[in-house]
Amino acid sequence: MDILLTVPALNVFEQMALDECLVRARPRETTLRFYRWTDGPAVTFGYAQFVSEVRRAVQAVPGAGPLARRPTGGGVVFHRDDLTFSLVFVSPGRPAEIYRRLHAQIHEQLARLGAQNCVFGQKLPAAAYAPSVNHAASACFSNPVENDLLSADGAKVLGGAIRRFGETVLYQGSLQLPGARENPAYKTAVINAVREFLAADLTPARAEQSLLQAVRKLAQTQYAQPAWTEKF
Repeated sequence: MDILLTVPALNVFEQMALDECLVRARPRETTLRFYRWTDGPAVTFGYAQFVSEVRRAVQAVPGAGPLARRPTGGGVVFHRDDLTFSLVFVSPGRPAEIYRRLHAQIHEQLARLGAQNCVFGQKLPAAAYAPSVNHAASACFSNPVENDLLSADGAKVLGGAIRRFGETVLYQGSLQLPGARENPAYKTAVINAVREFLAADLTPARAEQSLLQAVRKLAQTQYAQPAWTEKF
């Protein structure tokens, strides 16, 4: 079954926990959801990043909010008014190819809205994808990688991170166009892109209480704990 999941507002630790719970509980289903936030700004960072480096990067941004280590890779992402979303689906494809195809579909849908974006096509050395560069945390929206989307002035506006759980893929994405979080047209663009990408119906559904209870428990016992945040 292909689901467009509606979930109550969650804090940053619960957001991370929900994405992992969806992979664990529904590994064979396609599930797209858009984050709804209970609190103000927040920061997420990649699974393999060093928290000491992340904290140094965040210190330069007043009021950045709490830090949460993601279950996926990538770099530091500041969540203020971005449209944050996740997608769980089954695919045997390579992560780089999944990333390219999904972003191409989103790019096409945004172009239909008149957004002047382009796909970053430069091939970078493997070191550019490392969680740490010269003992500094990689910052997702400062350092575009291949197949990210850029605005007309070269600023990164769409980035994401992927992790495989067997054949099940978790993609976490952030669209950082002005007013993206509150603009329903951008949500529609992402929904249409996923439908094209996966040939998915995406039937609307609400999260069950049992799922939300599991999310809160995982957030409290793992994602909000120093042992997870300071894992590396």
